[in-house]
Amino acid sequence: MDTIGFVGSGNMAEALIKGIVAAKIYAPENVFVSDIRVERLELLAEKYGVVPVESNAELAAKAQTVVLSIKPQNMAEALGSIKDAIGGETLVISIAAGIKVAKIAAVLGEMAIVRVMPNTPALIGEGASALYANERAKSLLDKAVSIFSSVGKAVVVDNEDLIDAVTAVSGSGPAYYFLLMEEMVKAGVKLGLPEDVAKDLVLQTAKGAGLLAVEADKNNESPAELRRKVTSPGGTTEAALKTLTENDYSRLINDALTAACDRSRELSG
Repeated sequence: MDTIGFVGSGNMAEALIKGIVAAKIYAPENVFVSDIRVERLELLAEKYGVVPVESNAELAAKAQTVVLSIKPQNMAEALGSIKDAIGGETLVISIAAGIKVAKIAAVLGEMAIVRVMPNTPALIGEGASALYANERAKSLLDKAVSIFSSVGKAVVVDNEDLIDAVTAVSGSGPAYYFLLMEEMVKAGVKLGLPEDVAKDLVLQTAKGAGLLAVEADKNNESPAELRRKVTSPGGTTEAALKTLTENDYSRLINDALTAACDRSRELSG
């Protein structure tokens, strides 16, 4: 009987619970959840059949895998609450941004620890997650990958420092696309489109382009190749892309992601 527990029951925890239960990776009765919000625990129990527990310590004693699905500022308190109850063979998974494996190990001891950077599309089963495992966790990495694969795409990095780059690319990445969509809607309205029409066109275009890129990747066709296919010489797309290029769009994107990566390093200490 494989068991898993979630310390914290926020949106990402719920996304993971929904994913692992739907994929039958864990039976609902083997999924434990702790939180100070009783009403939240009751909701998850009702929706997914999982088991609420009264304390983090109780959860740590029951679960073979413990997911620290809490905010970074709550990590110290959470670790303190489980350190005397958690078993030495437990797999610990942290999705708290900026918290390094060494900081967790400093409290819990030398344990199997996996650090994960997921992103918000996991809430609809379309997340992108990157995992880093310390030496003790490498034999359990497949288990961690299966958990995050239940809510989207999961990849593994072999150097914890790369999590900062992951944060810049995919962790913060959805916001970049949201900003582009936001500005495209505004531009459409300025060009005369009703706002609801502009919004519908932009959202469907974003969805279609993303799905097309994923499908094309199966045939080793890159986004650059897709871009070239829709850019006719002397046409409308070329006119738009020329404007972006002349305004150093490539440098702007690189600078933005570099800033996000640098900030992630600062926050990680």
